Parts: sequence; C-alpha cells; structure tokens
Amino acid sequence: MFEFVKAGGWLMIPILAFSVVAVAICLERLWALNSRRLVPEDLLADVWTRLKAGKLDNEALAQLRGDSALGLILAAGLNNANAGRDIMKESIGEAASYVIHDMERYLNTLGTIASVSPLMGLLGTVIGMITVFSELMLHGTGNVAILAGGISQALITTASGITVAIPALMMHRYFQRKIDTVVVTLEQEAIKLVDALYSQRDVQVAGAPATPAVAV
Repeated sequence: MFEFVKAGGWLMIPILAFSVVAVAICLERLWALNSRRLVPEDLLADVWTRLKAGKLDNEALAQLRGDSALGLILAAGLNNANAGRDIMKESIGEAASYVIHDMERYLNTLGTIASVSPLMGLLGTVIGMITVFSELMLHGTGNVAILAGGISQALITTASGITVAIPALMMHRYFQRKIDTVVVTLEQEAIKLVDALYSQRDVQVAGAPATPAVAV
C-alpha cells in the first residue's frame, strides 16, 4: 500500500486525505439522517393526545424540541398556536429551515470532495506526463525506468482520484434524496398539526382517533 501511494507521488496525500474525510462524513450522516431519529413514529399522535389532555407545558415543549427534528418543528408551531394560523405556519417554516440546514451539514464538503478528487487525479496525470516528456528531452528513450515511473504516477493518481470521487458523489446524491424525503414527511406531519388545531372539521391524526378541532 505504501509503495502504491509512493508511486503516485505527493498528490496521493491530499487524495487520501479526501478519502478519509469522505468516509467520516458518510458515516456521520448515515447516523444523523436516520429516519426514525428525525421523524419518530407516532410522535404526532402522542403530541396531539397530550395537547388534548393539557399536558404540554413549557417543560414538555422543551423536551419535545430536543427529542427530534419533528419534535423541534411541532414545538415551534405549538409555541405560537395562539397567535393564529399564519403565525403558527411561519414559525413552523422557520424551524423547518433550521432543521434542513442541520440535515445538510457537511454535504457541501462531500460534494466538493466528489468534484475536486478527479481534478487532483488529473493534475497528477499532467505532472506525470510532464516528467515523462522532460526525461525524453534530456535522455531520449533510453531510461525506461524513469519513463515508466512518470507514466505510473499519471495513471495511479487519476485512478485514485476517480476511486474517491465516485462513491463520494453517489453518497452525496443519496443524502440529498434522503433529506428531500424527510422534509416531505416533516411537512406533512406539521400540516396535520395545523389542520388539527384550526380546521372546523374532524381531523384524523395517524395513530390517534378522529378528533374535532381545538379552539385556540
């Protein structure tokens, strides 16, 4: 492995560093973007039941806010429920913006790695070919070892850069799609809460029986 890195030249160092950072980001995001952590099952039904029972005091809302992304959004809406439907929806939107920003953490870095790694490999290719042509100018075609070393450096850095970029790009796209799916779910759950509070009809909240709207 060391010989392989050494043969690729000094540009292998940043390429290897990119690979380590990419792996670390992927592992961290896989843990952070777990759907069950972001959108716990039956959380809305539990909140609705506790709201009807009058058990959602400031302490309960603070706990709800820290439990999950959905809890943060629901707590933001409930804190402004008495201010009217529009204000409640606005506060939910602000909380959702914060949640989305948090879910997208490090994804720009991952995308940058996916874009820059092949360029680093290409730079290694250019440097390797410059070495080859320089040796051709100085020694002709007699020094095969030096020529082979330059060509090897060119091929190794290119292959390494692409090897890092492909999975980084795939994971970046996967996380973006994952976030889009979670955002849609969060939006649907928040809309259910607003409808349950302000609609003049019975509202069916998942996991809870249909209940008339609550006057706020």
